[in-house]
Amino acid sequence: MESKRSFGIRLVEGLMRLLAWLPLGFHYACARFLSWLVGDVFRYRRDVVTANLARSFPDRDYDFLKAVTKGFYRHFGEMLAEAVWFCGKRGEKGRKELIESNICEITNSDEFNAFYDRSSSVMLLNSHAGNWELMGGVAQYDRSAPGVRHWDWPEVVVIYRALASKFWDRVMGDGRCAPVSDRDYEGYVEGGSILRYAVSHRHEKKLYIFNTDQFPYHAVQHYDVGTFMNQRTEAMGGAAILACKLGMSVAYIRWYQEKPGNYRMTFVPLCENAAETTPEDLMKLFYKHLEEDIEAQPSLYLWTHKRWRKPQ
Repeated sequence: MESKRSFGIRLVEGLMRLLAWLPLGFHYACARFLSWLVGDVFRYRRDVVTANLARSFPDRDYDFLKAVTKGFYRHFGEMLAEAVWFCGKRGEKGRKELIESNICEITNSDEFNAFYDRSSSVMLLNSHAGNWELMGGVAQYDRSAPGVRHWDWPEVVVIYRALASKFWDRVMGDGRCAPVSDRDYEGYVEGGSILRYAVSHRHEKKLYIFNTDQFPYHAVQHYDVGTFMNQRTEAMGGAAILACKLGMSVAYIRWYQEKPGNYRMTFVPLCENAAETTPEDLMKLFYKHLEEDIEAQPSLYLWTHKRWRKPQ
């Protein structure tokens, strides 16, 4: 993240930071307009959203699907607004603002800290529910008393997939790493490099955060995880494979939204030594938990992507 920024990148990031200084309530007000624009005017991937919902909830009526669609686009606008607001949370002042905002909170800190202490390293399996763009502030979401938590940013590794546009890839990366922009942070790792990174750091205790609910890309190992949201599903197993090879502990990130601006994250332990299980079993367990969460709050899932297409 230390390479030289072009003038265009610096300009866009400067504008975003100016916006980020405005209160979160202002961003949510803008989000309502943005949601209408994206969902009703431009109808962004409306056909994909409609098809995904109809196949995922075949027994639900039109009113339910309409309400979820409306709720999804509202949440989509909120996610974008939160991401812009988040990119301004830099340095000690920004980290303090994240804590005070209460935008995210880990609900089971004591349980997870004990789980982490027993582990060599932990793989956190995340999904495209809630707002994954806020994971850059994870160290501020644990409200443990001083001295209780044994992990912080030097241990956190966030895995991402590079965007096709190098311009937006850099802008998004800088925004996601905003809370640690004043530190020598090397834990923002592209997915194609994660195996090399994990092997070279295998003797160090790390907390890996990996978005796992992607459709299988070409030439990557994937698994048939059975039926997920009423559809036969093939899923990538990169995170699970890595955890099994290195004997990591594995946990699932459960997102729940009390109201806009108030997420609750629960870290659900799946196993303490992945070497004793298989990537396929881990992925099946991941999708079981994810399906339960989607059914509880369907509007929080990212329905604009074709999660069920064949590997390509």
